[in-house]
Amino acid sequence: MLQARGVRVDFVTRGGEVARALDGADLRVGAGEVVALVGESGSGKTTLARVLVGLQQPDSGDVLLDGTPLGRRPRDLKPFRRRVQMVLQDPAGALNPRQTVYDSVAEGLRLHGLSTRDPDGRSEERQVADALASAGLRPPERLFLRYPHELSGGQRQRVLIAGALALRPELLIADEPVSSLDASIRGEILALLLKLRSDLGLGVLVVTHDLGLAWNIADRTAVMYLGRIVEAGPTEDVLADPQHPYTRALLSVVPEMEGLEAVVLEGEIPDPTRIPAGCRFHPRCPALASGEAAEAGVDDDCRRTPLAVLPDHRGHNVACHLVAARIPARDGQ
Repeated sequence: MLQARGVRVDFVTRGGEVARALDGADLRVGAGEVVALVGESGSGKTTLARVLVGLQQPDSGDVLLDGTPLGRRPRDLKPFRRRVQMVLQDPAGALNPRQTVYDSVAEGLRLHGLSTRDPDGRSEERQVADALASAGLRPPERLFLRYPHELSGGQRQRVLIAGALALRPELLIADEPVSSLDASIRGEILALLLKLRSDLGLGVLVVTHDLGLAWNIADRTAVMYLGRIVEAGPTEDVLADPQHPYTRALLSVVPEMEGLEAVVLEGEIPDPTRIPAGCRFHPRCPALASGEAAEAGVDDDCRRTPLAVLPDHRGHNVACHLVAARIPARDGQ
């Protein structure tokens, strides 16, 4: 199991201010589990993905793999990265235009010394062919000498996935894996991720702004806003019965979701150098703006009282003063 525990990441802006990209984020992905991490652009989800794969060091908090904290030295990261691989967002930009498909997939094998030391005794060529075939590119040999510009968008995305699969990872982190693809291809890539989970037992973390995608693919969903998880739980619970006003607003504009009144969020995610007091969502919260929070007697808390970091429990968890105020009433029903 891969887990982020209390992760904080700060960046210093050009003006010398500290921007808090992650502020106590907790998340876990188990073996054979598909987890969706969702939120608007600027919510911190890609930063969390980079921390989980070891590309970004946290300022505080830990990343654990099977309960063991991830070391920060290069020699500690190398074996970790064999087990946890990341598929980047833009296949056109992630693939070297001067490398053939063969070399792109073989690159990881060479970096990890597996070209000549495969546990099953396969040659480098066989390992590359098997990875391409697992990613749905058959017959793989026909693609060996092709370059990225000779491939379709879907094929490029599959080559990136094949490069990750060549190392036989236990967990795959996919950052917006279908955002740049045509609608007809998106379903194929999502079906591939589910097939890899089924066939190989891969755990998958899908980073996305698309809650419809989460509904179609994820076992669990975590919703992130301004560096923190604000709602998390089994996907059916989170998306069929959203509790946090932010989750409800995001879902209200998803065509597949019926029965929710459309909510237009005012403004943009606040500047991470100036995180609002109280609930960080309160400047944009429809429940506060409509008076719903005041009726429940929590409007001052929303504006002034910070919320605790959402615990990483298996149930449906929500970081919201309004939801917390309603829990006793629900229990009494």
